[in-house]
Amino acid sequence: MSTPPVVSLRSRTDADWDALYGIASDLDTWEERNPGRPAAPRREAWQARIQEREANPDGSMSFVIDVDGDAVGTVGVFDIDEVARHGEVGIALAQHARGRGFGSEAMAQMLEFAFLRGNLRRIHLEVISSNAAAIRVYEKLGFVIEGRQREHAWVRGRYEDIVRMGLLRAEWAESRESNG
Repeated sequence: MSTPPVVSLRSRTDADWDALYGIASDLDTWEERNPGRPAAPRREAWQARIQEREANPDGSMSFVIDVDGDAVGTVGVFDIDEVARHGEVGIALAQHARGRGFGSEAMAQMLEFAFLRGNLRRIHLEVISSNAAAIRVYEKLGFVIEGRQREHAWVRGRYEDIVRMGLLRAEWAESRESNG
């Protein structure tokens, strides 16, 4: 019997650039991950933007998703409101890593970090309505649908609704206690 892959969150290293740019420039999922924003810039501009953000942190929390030593994605909380203690979570996975539970595990770890170490009170996210698999994963993690912005995003040649989901720290803690 083989051992299951180990999913962990870590800081970016220079060895991660190729994998991370591959994810950032994946045009098949670009619109799902970035509704309303243009596709990733040339690698040099993209890399410079990340290095600038790392050199001048804005309070966001961002990690590489590592599976058995390989970078397969990123997950982070951004647009953090320091007074109300909330932020938006986002995740991006390489194509070969999707549908294998890596994103669910990484998101669970990110929530734990954000609620316990980041002392956030609420986490929210946005997902296009046709991404039913992602919505199911988020619901299993405890997120609830809070609203919908109808035909808000232009995705693959048609308008899509954006589903807004949220999770309170108290709900997350209660779920953890009842599950384990």
